[in-house]
Amino acid sequence: MKYFITTLIALLTSVSIWSQGGDSLALTPPMGWNSWNKFGCNVSETMIKDMVDAMVESGMRDAGYEYVVIDDCWQVGRDSLGNIIPDPERFPSGMSALADYIHAQGLKFGIYSCAGSKTCQDRPGSRGYQFQDARTYASWGVDYLKYDWCYDEGQDAHAAYKTMSDALKECGRPIVFSICEWGESEPWKWGKEVGHLWRTTADIRDCYQCTFDWGGLGVLDIIDKQVDLWKYAGPGHWNDPDMLEVGNGGMTVDEYKTHFSMWAMMAAPLMAGNDIREMDASTKEILTNNDVIGVNQDVKGEQARKFMDMGEYEIWAKPLSNGEVAVCFLNRSNFEWNLDYDWSKQTMYFVKDVSIRKNVYKVYDLWEHKEVGKTNEKLKKTIPPHGVLMVRLHL
Repeated sequence: MKYFITTLIALLTSVSIWSQGGDSLALTPPMGWNSWNKFGCNVSETMIKDMVDAMVESGMRDAGYEYVVIDDCWQVGRDSLGNIIPDPERFPSGMSALADYIHAQGLKFGIYSCAGSKTCQDRPGSRGYQFQDARTYASWGVDYLKYDWCYDEGQDAHAAYKTMSDALKECGRPIVFSICEWGESEPWKWGKEVGHLWRTTADIRDCYQCTFDWGGLGVLDIIDKQVDLWKYAGPGHWNDPDMLEVGNGGMTVDEYKTHFSMWAMMAAPLMAGNDIREMDASTKEILTNNDVIGVNQDVKGEQARKFMDMGEYEIWAKPLSNGEVAVCFLNRSNFEWNLDYDWSKQTMYFVKDVSIRKNVYKVYDLWEHKEVGKTNEKLKKTIPPHGVLMVRLHL
């Protein structure tokens, strides 16, 4: 009887912890840093600690970046009891000690695994070990799990991800669950009850517009795949168009501004993927733009919709709290867009709290950080090739 009562208390405590944490996890899109885009398999305890220090010193932590996520290649095998083993050469102090270091800096610890028998880099996956791995992660102090989809061996994605979701709910620690099956089984239709965010496309590449035979996509190609997904996003459940490439050298400054602006508009998780230790001024300016981040982190939690499509030119709008709206003018073309926009001629029909016909709103440029007009006058701006004009309307 004593064992039964103890077990029951432990179970109820676990459920309570998840319920409390689950209700408060990812109420705005998660922000952080992930090792994969820049470092691939070249991960280590020393590098992660350096990145943690750089997140603090650069101001990224203060700008809202919270999670430090080690992607694939941290694991090398399982012991005789089936417990996952971190690479002892690259992580000599162990994961608990690394988590302590991250937490001491006011940040949170994220880790990677896979729903298949192996990860995408042929390391041990979690299939068959979901509950054991979840308990291990909880004991290490993990706060975020990215869960990939290689070597799936014919599994049903919904069922496979629900198994790990159930394991996390019983592990005794609230952990943000990032579903990463590349959008192949339309996870936006079932992900809300399973995880906190779900990938919507194949992996991002560090280019404005490009496609690869294996499925990699450029920024513009990924944006195009998000257009009809706005209805599935909201507090605690987000469409994830993949991590940020800002600062990795494959795009121009204007293209990186477009990348960051549109991810903010789409209420996407903002997971930086650059070497924070070596950021140049423009990269830091982009990643720590509090005005743009504020749009992404708005508590209303709505994803932007494209309400005007003029081919090479698009206009997106994102309803915000406090009766405001963010508007992004996207220039897809290779030439400047000489914008001459009359606010009174267009209706953002889905933005219920903003009426341009009834009120005059100030127009605040989120990249220039200043007022650039009012809605009772035309907005005239030159938008560079592959660039954006991102503004916020407020009374």
